[in-house]
Amino acid sequence: MVSKKFILNADDFGMSKAFNRAVLDGYHNGFLTSASLCANGKAFNAAVNEIIPECPNLGIGVHLNIIEGRSLTKAPMLTNKRGKFNNGFFNILLKSKNPKFLEQVEFEFRTQIETVMNYTKIDHIDSHVHTHAIPELFKLTAKLAREYNIQNIRTQYEEIYFVPSIKKHLNLKYPPNILKILLLNYFTSKNNKVVKEYGLRTNDYIIGVGYTGLMDEMTVEYGLKALDNDCTAEALIHPCHYAVTNNNQHYKEFLITRSKALKDKITRMGFEITNYKKEYALC
Repeated sequence: MVSKKFILNADDFGMSKAFNRAVLDGYHNGFLTSASLCANGKAFNAAVNEIIPECPNLGIGVHLNIIEGRSLTKAPMLTNKRGKFNNGFFNILLKSKNPKFLEQVEFEFRTQIETVMNYTKIDHIDSHVHTHAIPELFKLTAKLAREYNIQNIRTQYEEIYFVPSIKKHLNLKYPPNILKILLLNYFTSKNNKVVKEYGLRTNDYIIGVGYTGLMDEMTVEYGLKALDNDCTAEALIHPCHYAVTNNNQHYKEFLITRSKALKDKITRMGFEITNYKKEYALC
């Protein structure tokens, strides 16, 4: 029985038509197995009415979002006067022990989960810019996951690994990404205890933090090569379809979903390409 499992997940599903097209194309013409849906995304309705019905075996998660776009609830501590989110990750971290703030976060999270559940079955939860990794928010997310019978919740432990590309490591995006790994790994050491407490499941490793904004086929390949034990590894990408985007980086991430060479390398490393939907059905 295969005990090394790999999930390729598209974050930001529903944020735009470009993300939606990438999910549809990556599912049918590549090996994209999973996507995380933003309930407040501008293209949410198109995602649930046009894309999900065409992708019956795609795993669907809720991509909890209190960073970008409009709130689905009245949440003055999360938004500006126009109802748009206006807190960055570290502002949310600083407010995370405030009971009134957490109350508004819970109401917003709950509303986003129920909005997605009205259209499709959810098999995992994660978040935009990893906000649910903040320990107080993680406890809240785990509570909601158990309440809504969502079995899987993302954690963010990533091995620090290096790809053979000087250009990537000289990029100004790279040093902050290493700091993000250290912070999220620390949070994960705490959050894994919460996963067990609430009887949930999680990935063992994530791929996509250290090379955020730099992801391509090579970063996925070498991320998996750094894992020599039985595990579930999830690679998070933000793919956009070339026909509807001018963002070159997001297009590179779309190409990951279409790479037959990468898919072959992943299987030769002993990984089964799967998703949380399939794994839950087997349990």
